Amino acid sequence: MPGGPTLPNARSFRERFGALRNLRPFLAMVWRTSPGLTAATLVLRLKRALLPIVTLYIGKLIIDEVVALVQVPDKPGTLQEWLDSGLANWLGILLIAEFALAILADILGRIVSLIDSLLSERLSNALSVRLMEHAATLDLEDFEDAEFQDQLERARRQTSGRMTLLGQLLAQVQDIVTVVSFAAGLIIYAPWLILLLVVALVPAFLGEAHFNAQSYSLDYARTPERRELDYVRQTAASVETAKEVKIFGLNGFLIDRYVRLATAFYAANRRLALRRAGWGGLFTAVGTIGYYVAYAYIAWRTLAGAFSIGDLTFLAGSFRRLRNLIEGLLASFSSTAGQALYLDDLFSFFEVKPEILSPDNPQPFPLPIREGFVFEDVGFRYPGAERWAVRHLSFTLHAGEVLALVGENGAGKTTLVKLLTRLYDPDEGRILLDGRDLREYDLDALRGNMGVIFQDFVRYNLSAADNIAVGRIDARDDRARVARATERSQADEVMAKLPANYDQMIGKRFRNGVELSGGEWQKIAIARAYMRKAEVLILDEPTAALDARSEYEVFRRFKELSQGKTAILISHRFSSVRMADRILVLADGTVEASGTHEELVSQAGRYAELFELQAAGYR
Repeated sequence: MPGGPTLPNARSFRERFGALRNLRPFLAMVWRTSPGLTAATLVLRLKRALLPIVTLYIGKLIIDEVVALVQVPDKPGTLQEWLDSGLANWLGILLIAEFALAILADILGRIVSLIDSLLSERLSNALSVRLMEHAATLDLEDFEDAEFQDQLERARRQTSGRMTLLGQLLAQVQDIVTVVSFAAGLIIYAPWLILLLVVALVPAFLGEAHFNAQSYSLDYARTPERRELDYVRQTAASVETAKEVKIFGLNGFLIDRYVRLATAFYAANRRLALRRAGWGGLFTAVGTIGYYVAYAYIAWRTLAGAFSIGDLTFLAGSFRRLRNLIEGLLASFSSTAGQALYLDDLFSFFEVKPEILSPDNPQPFPLPIREGFVFEDVGFRYPGAERWAVRHLSFTLHAGEVLALVGENGAGKTTLVKLLTRLYDPDEGRILLDGRDLREYDLDALRGNMGVIFQDFVRYNLSAADNIAVGRIDARDDRARVARATERSQADEVMAKLPANYDQMIGKRFRNGVELSGGEWQKIAIARAYMRKAEVLILDEPTAALDARSEYEVFRRFKELSQGKTAILISHRFSSVRMADRILVLADGTVEASGTHEELVSQAGRYAELFELQAAGYR
C-alpha cells in the first residue's frame, strides 16, 4: 500500500480561472432543472440585495433627526408632549420604515432559503439521473478500467457536492448588487476609499485562490486512495462480508488499514490547513489595517465639520459592510474558481463516449434466427492485457442448437459470451448473425434478444418478483409472466417458502428482508433468462451452488424449454453438458475439439481426460 497522498503541484492561475468556463453549462443545467424556482430566487435575491443600503440610509436619517430634535429649544419633556407637538412625526415614520424593512428582510431570507433548498435538491437529483443515464451508455471496458473508476467516483461526488456552488453563485449575484449600492453611497462622499478597500483586500483574494487550487489538486490526486478507504470501510461493516470478517478475524487488519489511510489523509489536510490559516491571518490583518485607516479619515472629516453624525454612522457602516462584502466576494470568487475545477470532473465524465454503438442504419434483428452465428477467426484481448483471451476462434452456432462450452478456467468461455452479446467487439476477425456482421444490427435489439445469466449474477435487494422481472423490466407488472418464468426455473419452490411470496423483500440490506441460500438465489437468477423470452438463451455457470440432482433437473428443463431457440450453456459438470446437441472444447482461447459427448469421449482428448477425472470422484 502506498504511504499515503502527498500534496501535488497546484493548478496554474490560467487553469484555475479557465475552469470558470464550466459555470455556463452548469447554470444552464440549473435553469433546465427548474426555470420557475431559478427565476424566483434571482428576483427575491435582487430585492434583498437593496435592503441593506436602504436600511443603513434610513438609520442615518434617524440619527440626524434625533440630533436635530435634541437641539430644539424648549423641546417637550414627555412622550405624550412629543406626540402632541408633532415634532417627532418624521422620526416615527423613519422608525416604522426601518422596522418594516427588518421584517421584510427576515421574510425574504426565509423564502429564499426555502427556494434554494428545493432548487438544490432538484439539481442534485437531476445530476444523479443524468450521470446514471450516461453511465448506462458506456462500454463494459470503461467500467473495468481503474482510471475510469476514479473518474466515475469524482463525478459521482459532484452530483451532490455542487449544491454548495449553486448557493454560492446565487449569493454572489445578491452581494454584487449590494456592493454596487454601498459603493455608490461612498463615491458620493469619498471615492478614494473604494480604491483603498480594494488594494487592502487583493492579497486575501490571491491567497484564497492559491489554496483553493491546492485543495482541489490534493483531492484529485487521492481519488484512488479514497476509493480504497470507502472499500475498506464497507468491507469491515457490511452484511455481505460479515461472516468471513468474523471467521477469519479480519476486523483488526481492516481497521489498521483504514487508520493508516485516514491518518495519511489527515496529515496532508493538516499541512494544507495550517498554511492556509497562517497566510489567511496575515492577509486578513492587511484588510483590517485598511479599514481602520478609512475609519480614522471619516472620523477626522466629521470633526472638521464636513460630515454630520448621521453621515459618520452611514459612512462607517457602509465602509464596514462594504469591506466585509468585498472580502467575502473575493474569497467567494476564488472559491467559485476552485469549485469550477471540480465541475471539470463532472463534465469530463459526460464527455466519455462509448465505442460499441449501433450503426447509423442498423439491420433489424432476425425473428426468428434462420442460420445462426458464425465466428470467423475471432481474436480478442482485454484492454491493457498482453495475453489474448481468445484467438483464431472459428465455429458455427446453428439456429435452434443447444451448444455446450467446456474448458478449464481461463479457456475463454465467458469471453466468448461477452463477444456474442457485444459487451466487447473482436480485435480480429468477425462474428456473423444470419450472414451479417454482428456490428450491423441495432445494439439494443441484439441484447434484448439475448437471455444471459452469468455466474456472478447480481443479487438485487428488491422484492422476489422484481428480482425475476429484471430479466425484462418493462414487463415488471405482468405477474403472470413472472410466475411462468419462476415455474420454469423451479424457483416456485423458493417462492412458496417466502412469508410474503412474490412481494417478499430479498436480502438483508433493508428492513424485513429475507436472505436466500446460494442455490435459491441461482434459481431466481435463472428465472430472469426465462422472463426475457429471448431468441438466444445463455447460461454461464449459473448452477455452481446447486447440488448435482438440482443442476441436472435445471439443465433438463432448460433443454426442453429451449426448443426452437438457440442456446449456449457453460458448466463444469459433464452430466449436464452431455445433454447439449453439440459440445465445444475450448483451450487457450481457441476450439480444440467439437462433437457430442460420446464422440468426444471416444477421441481420448482433453474432454475425455476431464470427464474421467470428474467421474473418478464419484466412484
